[in-house]
Amino acid sequence: MADKFKVPETHPDFRLNKHYFTNAELRQVAYSFIKEGEPYEEQIGSFILDWLKPSSYVEVKTSGSTGTPKKIKLKKEHMINSALATSRFFELPAKTTALLCLPAGYIAGKMMLVRAMMLGWQLDCVPPSSNPLDRVFKRYDFCAMTPFQLDNSIGRLHLIKKLIVGGGAVSKRIQKMVADCDTKVYETYGMTETVTHIAAKRLNPVQKKKKPRPFKVLPNINISQDERGCLVIKAPKLADKEIVTNDVVEILTYKKFRWKGRYDNVINSGGVKLYPEEIEQKLSKVIDKRFFVTAMPDDALGDKLVLFVESDFSEEILEQLKRDISGLKSLEKYEVPKKIYLIEKFEETSSGKIHRDNTVKSKV
Repeated sequence: MADKFKVPETHPDFRLNKHYFTNAELRQVAYSFIKEGEPYEEQIGSFILDWLKPSSYVEVKTSGSTGTPKKIKLKKEHMINSALATSRFFELPAKTTALLCLPAGYIAGKMMLVRAMMLGWQLDCVPPSSNPLDRVFKRYDFCAMTPFQLDNSIGRLHLIKKLIVGGGAVSKRIQKMVADCDTKVYETYGMTETVTHIAAKRLNPVQKKKKPRPFKVLPNINISQDERGCLVIKAPKLADKEIVTNDVVEILTYKKFRWKGRYDNVINSGGVKLYPEEIEQKLSKVIDKRFFVTAMPDDALGDKLVLFVESDFSEEILEQLKRDISGLKSLEKYEVPKKIYLIEKFEETSSGKIHRDNTVKSKV
């Protein structure tokens, strides 16, 4: 990999917090963010300085939600290609107004800045928080959030025209809440290694057909499966090598797929394969708190399915949960959790996602 890369000049329509900056001016802004800004502005400043260096790549942290967080190198050329693909897929031209409410320490936040600089978007930044729209009083064409942020923003969602949601599956409960919103809400599929999303699906309005929409891949993405049934991504404009994922999928066409769950999360309980993510989608109809299902050793079954719910402990809550779950017609008998744990506070990754392994280890 040649280490030299001439970063293109910022697009003439680019605005950051209402002001246009050339690359040279942007460097000074970055220094002032680092020296005098809030912690979230320091992260923005640090990334801008990395972006403006003549190096051909930037170092990016993975989220740690599916393994140990690590640093990887992403080519700036690939990041620009990703920005262009997003612009085409979601129809977001120059002068798109966008809101950055994700931390710039991770790829999703970094890419909002790249899109703005390279595509000529008008980007405003607010502190990343669980309620990112609370201090927003204007409408934006585009925004990216986590499911947790979306959950806390339903009442002010009219301020966003198009919203992408990533960093975790969107629960059935949240999907119901956005069903009648005027905002176009999309769930995305991707990872740090693919420079954020490589596929997306519209969540609203709800289709009359019972089956949810599949993910549709962005331009210049080819998909296939390996022998495990896991998704293989060939995206020469985003990555130099094929990316073999641990995501079990059902491929419908060369452009569309359904996500079933993580291969490394599959639970073999008494010879029956259980996909936690599919079970969680069903349970989300009756559980309105954060939760997840996982496996624990069992003498008879090998592994048994258990449920963790973020809640204060009470016998009343526990019994109500059992009644609600037993009333779920969509749940097969072997998908009913053998034990329920009520945990006051889940362990989290540094990016705010549930750290399942640590939660299980620390509480059981």
